[in-house]
Amino acid sequence: MTKPPAGGSRTGRKLGQKVKKGKLKASSRRWIERHINDPYVQRARLEGYRARAAFKLLEIDEKHKILDGARRIIDLGAAPGSWSQIAAKVTNSTDADPRVAAIDFLEMDPLPGVRILQMDFLDSQAPEKLKEAVGGTPNLVISDMAAPTTGHRQTDHIRTMHLCEVAAHFAIEVLAEGGHFLAKTFQGGTERDLLNLLKQNFKQVIHVKPGASRAESVEMFLLAKGFKGRKAVSADGVTEETTDEATGEAAGLEA
Repeated sequence: MTKPPAGGSRTGRKLGQKVKKGKLKASSRRWIERHINDPYVQRARLEGYRARAAFKLLEIDEKHKILDGARRIIDLGAAPGSWSQIAAKVTNSTDADPRVAAIDFLEMDPLPGVRILQMDFLDSQAPEKLKEAVGGTPNLVISDMAAPTTGHRQTDHIRTMHLCEVAAHFAIEVLAEGGHFLAKTFQGGTERDLLNLLKQNFKQVIHVKPGASRAESVEMFLLAKGFKGRKAVSADGVTEETTDEATGEAAGLEA
């Protein structure tokens, strides 16, 4: 069970440490103080994760079981790699038999069992390269992508929602039947077209905010569970469902 981390005794560091003023701006000093005193940051160091974001995925999985039975996973916006670390572990991925593909335009240090692509996910070649890298049909696509923030909340929301929408189309293109899709979004309303797309293709669509997500953060996660299967076009041009599951009615969005 993933529990909220306690105080600093487990890491040998006391919480509430201050950063000397020096030449740092006040805002920079506050960010550093918050970071070094964050119990999730300290727990990530203790448990060998590259970032505190690992606990967001673990907490979501604790409730929604999206990692159970996962065989191949694609990680979008993967840097620095904490979600990929978890993915490699649950899929038993190795360098000889890689079952996890990760992509980010930022450089990532190598991870055992993870095929890393340093490129922009919006690059037209990225989808095919990811499908090739994962070595088979994934049953989980996870995305922690977010556009660089501008400080203007509505602009940041729109830019990140675009990434979320592109990731959703990709997930529908590559997922195995019954697979799941998880993507970062921002509070401010998810576009209706995106929700309709996910409801048509997944059994359940919900918003989640794990405890490891800072209370003041506007980030949330959009989770689509139980992919129904892709549609196929027959020789006479008629669209058909590829699985019986696809005929089921999509669940409504839950808060």
